[in-house]
Amino acid sequence: CSGQIPIDTATGEFVSDDVAEQTEQVLKNLSAVLEAAGTNLNNVVKTTVFLADMNDFTAMNEVYSRFFSDNKPARATVQAARLPKDARVEIECIAVI
Repeated sequence: CSGQIPIDTATGEFVSDDVAEQTEQVLKNLSAVLEAAGTNLNNVVKTTVFLADMNDFTAMNEVYSRFFSDNKPARATVQAARLPKDARVEIECIAVI
């Protein structure tokens, strides 16, 4: 699944500038894409998390852990020089269908 950013599909805008709120929206968006493809977050085997600032890792990880409490996929987390629309977080994944 290609990377998702924190766009609220109802408004077309970012949910907020807060990395925790952005992470939650990113994972909701990722979940919706996976469900449309016939799978879900429980079938994710690998994620890549892109952060605009690695100092946001703890806040991102707290939210991320809630979405992946039972299934803990392999994960890489990197700091990116710039994300689309200047998002603070973007997450892509590989899931089994």
